[in-house]
Amino acid sequence: MDWDNARIFLGIYRAGTLRGAAALLQVDQATAGRRLNAMEQVLGARLFLRTPTGYVPTPAGELAFAAAERMEHAADQLQRQMQGIDDRLSGVVRLAATDTMGKHFLMVAMQRLHAVHPDIRVVLSTSTQVSNLTRREADLAVRTIRPSSPDLISRHLTRREVGLYAAKSYLKLRGEPQPDTALAGHDLVIYQRSISPSQGVALCGEAIGNAKVAMEVNSGLMMIEAVRAGLGIGELPTHMADGDPLLARIWPQRAEAYDIWLVLHGDLNRTARVRAVADAIVEVCGEM
Repeated sequence: MDWDNARIFLGIYRAGTLRGAAALLQVDQATAGRRLNAMEQVLGARLFLRTPTGYVPTPAGELAFAAAERMEHAADQLQRQMQGIDDRLSGVVRLAATDTMGKHFLMVAMQRLHAVHPDIRVVLSTSTQVSNLTRREADLAVRTIRPSSPDLISRHLTRREVGLYAAKSYLKLRGEPQPDTALAGHDLVIYQRSISPSQGVALCGEAIGNAKVAMEVNSGLMMIEAVRAGLGIGELPTHMADGDPLLARIWPQRAEAYDIWLVLHGDLNRTARVRAVADAIVEVCGEM
């Protein structure tokens, strides 16, 4: 079986459409269609039902997915192992983090890295979604959750806190909420449920059942901007919000701690360029 065909098949299976798979794999849609047809001809089976809403895997497609995914794992492992013996301080390193982490300390770390190793090109992806390091969506990730996979190496970077904040203009207009009232009479800015389900119930230990959600966001920077704009009360990292002249902290005694971890795949631990990026991040975090 041609691995390129299997790779396209996996993209279609995961995206559900030719267009989505083409975007995911950075190929054109016609190529994705040709690769799928070629794989179906080789296997002598229809792998998807073409429906108006997308591509639905057939029973043969479900079997093919399991086999193709094993091929993908083997190919990814081979690439990681080859990278693991690479001692060149040049090339691409893919780094995944949230946008708030990128703004707060990663840019400083990357600035230092570039000054010392200008031939390393960092591809930074900022998202609240957890990147899959085993599937090589990233080489390194900075996360607030420690992974449990035995294939991944994690290093604790620092511990931070979140607190409740509102714009000073909001508090002037609406007043400060009373504790243990479930934020009655106030507007809130929270994360979308897919990102932080717990924020639909409580913020910093305070129930929110009597409040009104004015906005849901999917980004840490948008959370900060929405609270700064006076749209409502929100849960923000204290190290970013305390120095903001537009914000005021509510109930300073109520704070929740969270940890930040640097994560990489064990196969990449000895790759020179990956280690250089990791070391720069660790150095900057140790100064903060």
